[in-house]
Amino acid sequence: MFISHGRAVPIFRRLSALALAAALSVGAIVPAVANSADFVRRLWPLAEARGVSRSAFESAFASYSYQPKVMALTGKQPEFSQTVQQYIDKRVTEGQARKGQAMRQEWKQTLGGAQQRWGVQPEIVLAIWGMETNYGGFMGGENTVHALATLTEGGYRANYFQDELLTALRIITDGHVSADNMVGSWAGAMGHTQFMPTSFMRYAVDYNGDGRKDIWNSVQDALGSTANYLHSFGWRSGETWGYEVRLPNGFDFARARQLEKAPLSQWQAMGVQRVSGRAFPRASDVGRLYMPAGASGPTFLLLPNFDVIKRYNNSDSYALAVGHLADRIIGGGNFATAWPAGDFALNKAQRAELQTLLARAGYDVGTPDGVVGPKTRAAVLAWQKHMGLPADGYVSGRLLQALQR
Repeated sequence: MFISHGRAVPIFRRLSALALAAALSVGAIVPAVANSADFVRRLWPLAEARGVSRSAFESAFASYSYQPKVMALTGKQPEFSQTVQQYIDKRVTEGQARKGQAMRQEWKQTLGGAQQRWGVQPEIVLAIWGMETNYGGFMGGENTVHALATLTEGGYRANYFQDELLTALRIITDGHVSADNMVGSWAGAMGHTQFMPTSFMRYAVDYNGDGRKDIWNSVQDALGSTANYLHSFGWRSGETWGYEVRLPNGFDFARARQLEKAPLSQWQAMGVQRVSGRAFPRASDVGRLYMPAGASGPTFLLLPNFDVIKRYNNSDSYALAVGHLADRIIGGGNFATAWPAGDFALNKAQRAELQTLLARAGYDVGTPDGVVGPKTRAAVLAWQKHMGLPADGYVSGRLLQALQR
């Protein structure tokens, strides 16, 4: 169903988007070799084939030992436990907006040059910086090589992390950063805006022209690299990420679900309007309707740039937070529509209970397994219609409470 009701992404220490794909799949965590010394010996021929120098290799592994604390984090990936409101309220604050405004002034020349070169507005780059590391306030405390080596040695998505590890070693060999100064998250995301090593190799830039791509110590390089990343994935210069909108009374949710993405002119014809009352700048732009709290909460039409932000972190919650923080940095206010009071995210057991209650009421949900699929969504829609409620298909704590009555 295209009317999406985004859920909060699990937070490990807010892994960067470039690390998120690495963090979402749990693999075996038993060391693949007898001991760390064997692991390092076996790794050297692969590193040498990648152009890693022996001196860089030895420097990176001089004090290496397998780190159980890193492996432990792979097994502590919680279920989605936050509503989109909770996710955003925690990350998009007045303090974060003010800090972003100060950084906008401090790095005005860098951001302006990046916009001229890559076409990405300063506030978007700043919002990602703020979301990822609190504007450089915390970039992670793990030695990147040691963390990636532990994940590889432990057999956790070993092929993926081995490739990231070998790439990290090549970055050191190329002189962009020393082994000791290459720090980041436990999953290998690095620097001010949290690039994985392979993303660093593809998208990092030497913005300040000193011969190194230093996303750890050079804010210029980090911000330029982020703008280049977004540009590379099709950022549309001068366009926003989306609009907060109002739906008319009697809005046709069924028709909206059929539309999926549609020109803004078509949404206008259905009575969808910007909360500001202003016209859409380009009625031909294609958008999708997003209701992160169902029909009773803020509603948005999301534009192509929203999906570009999701290339940084494939989460509607994350991209909405980035867009909202960006708007706050340039002087915008909070969402015009209030979030519904008393809502909460459902854990798997609660989702199974919701399915059981729907089944008892005569709706086909299949086997109550705590996984919200097409059958469950159709049952929710049918129940909402029967109860005379907006048929938005939104599964939430408030819906469970209504079924429990």
